[in-house]
Amino acid sequence: MVTDEIQGSGDARVGAGGAAYAGGRAPARATVDLDAIRHNVEVLGQHAGSAAVMAVVKADGYGHGLVPSARAAVSGGASWLGVAQLSEALALRDSDIHVPVMSWLHVPGADFAAAIAGDIDLSVSALWSLAEVADAARTLGRTARIHLKVDTGLGRNGAFGEDWPVLLHAARSLEAEGAVRIVGVWSHFIFADEPAHPTVQSQQERFAQAVRDAERAGCDLEVRHIANSAATLTNPGAAFDMVRPGLAVYGLSPVPSLGDPTYFRLRPAMTLSADLAVTKRVPAGQGLSYGHQYVTSEDTTVGLVPMGYADGIPRNATNVGPLSVAGARHTVSGRVCMDQFVVDLGPRSGSRAGDQVTLFGAGDSGEPTAQDWAQATGTISYEIITRIGARVPRVYLGGQQ
Repeated sequence: MVTDEIQGSGDARVGAGGAAYAGGRAPARATVDLDAIRHNVEVLGQHAGSAAVMAVVKADGYGHGLVPSARAAVSGGASWLGVAQLSEALALRDSDIHVPVMSWLHVPGADFAAAIAGDIDLSVSALWSLAEVADAARTLGRTARIHLKVDTGLGRNGAFGEDWPVLLHAARSLEAEGAVRIVGVWSHFIFADEPAHPTVQSQQERFAQAVRDAERAGCDLEVRHIANSAATLTNPGAAFDMVRPGLAVYGLSPVPSLGDPTYFRLRPAMTLSADLAVTKRVPAGQGLSYGHQYVTSEDTTVGLVPMGYADGIPRNATNVGPLSVAGARHTVSGRVCMDQFVVDLGPRSGSRAGDQVTLFGAGDSGEPTAQDWAQATGTISYEIITRIGARVPRVYLGGQQ
């Protein structure tokens, strides 16, 4: 996991994971434009209106690097940061990031005491977590800041149905004791990426009712939040006091059916590239890679790209994954292996070992995008960027020097 950054030559820095690369030049790299992240958060803030922006930096900043992404988001106006796991929140605090941080996915036995000591807000969606958070707060002699999660229909995390008033009553009792302070109520959308879906409005209404329940019970809430990236960009009525964009922070469209990043004034922050390890001439009829699932149709040049499914390249990108070499578009040729795949560069290619292959980027120069990869492999752009492996160094451009 990339958890920090070090100064490199010029305007480029390599994340801590990349800096530890001991083999000379890394075979591949994910270049992250921190100024793009800052810009995207500024744009999201404009959509949010008077609501605060919580930039979600879970999953190692969606593969972009936890701490560098968090710093860039804060510089763009994010006044909160959101993570799934406590280890991520504690890493932010260890890196001297002091804006409010909320962590929301926990299991029994989590180190809530460390979170409370680090001034980390905690999501509570069940009685067991409420009890463990309160116990940790009593032990420390401090008051834990909690956000009560209500399940408005997603059927995932959160208090559902009759569990909601039970959780609310128990939390208010502990608030009266001084063990906790209920600072927020929140939820998750089911179909925010389909703004016209009837569940969007019904969930907003259920959420508004849950908020009223909390206020009638005596809660003095600081923030009410349900809007993710899609809702932030398409549904102003869902902003409440705070929005929680994730994917859009990194410049990708959460609603590609409605518009690409340019449409929403977003700038993709990551470019994934590698250097050709080998090029060679092969005859027509030559099979490439395991199982010979690709066979050349003419005498041609093939190149070996030193990335594979161990680095996050989907194995089902076999014969469909798009890439760019010297400005020309190509496709993965044959089966994706653990550490490498082959590309048919064509009979007139002059490519050599060391030439750069761009798997995806912003698309400004005709290169594929993460969305292109998602469509080719039958998934979503979220998965494409977050699955890039730890041995691929993150190289940072822009941001604070």
